[in-house]
Amino acid sequence: MIKLDNVSKKFGTGVFGLSEVSLSVDKGEFVFLVGSTGSGKTTIFRLLIRDTLPTEGSIFVNEWDVVNLPKNKLSTLRKNVGVVFQDLKLLLDRTIFENVMLPLEVAGASSEDAVKIVESALNLVGLTEHKDKFPIQLSGGELQRAAIARALVLSPEVLLADEPTGNLDSATSWEIVKLLSDINKKGTTVVMATHNLDVIKSLGKRVIRLEKGKIVDKEKGKKVSEKHQEDHKEDKTEEKEEKGELSEEKLSLTEEKTE
Repeated sequence: MIKLDNVSKKFGTGVFGLSEVSLSVDKGEFVFLVGSTGSGKTTIFRLLIRDTLPTEGSIFVNEWDVVNLPKNKLSTLRKNVGVVFQDLKLLLDRTIFENVMLPLEVAGASSEDAVKIVESALNLVGLTEHKDKFPIQLSGGELQRAAIARALVLSPEVLLADEPTGNLDSATSWEIVKLLSDINKKGTTVVMATHNLDVIKSLGKRVIRLEKGKIVDKEKGKKVSEKHQEDHKEDKTEEKEEKGELSEEKLSLTEEKTE
């Protein structure tokens, strides 16, 4: 389904976004990409839709050789790889219905067919009652749902979701993850980039962990690497310290040092 073989991406600045990355994702699989900002997650997504080309290596999505794909086949590739972008890319001057319909308009679908497809997609993500609203009128979770609906209208075989829960509260995050999980159960291959450890561990899906453009772990979600857990704990501890919410254990250690 998806295969990267020894892929490297060197930017104009001389910095490598990816370095000798090899990975594969099977048809119907749900995989997490994990890593800090700048680790290479978004670069992988951009490569998969040929928004950029690798410096070296090969990339395959289904039967398509992405690197050597003729330009006249690019639209076909992108119809089969839906993307939920980190910044959503919803048009503020269009209603939710119009935003979701946009890929169908570009693809040349008939108006009658497009309306039916959009209505079905909005129903799937629970946004039917908000279809005539503009993006500014929706909550963060609703905007994510709209972006997911737009990514699904061309019935892609692969769905890439770039930090879809990044700016959402816990309850809304779980709603989005459940939606993506339901989509995956219907046969769509899902690759989700995330920092959310609770989601990763609970779903128990395969995790591909990146650091500075290299893969450092490939494991099940219930066995998220100790280093990644420690990094997460350190971040949480710093947040609590800033809010004056030190644990009793931390306070005890602080008192001992003071004495």
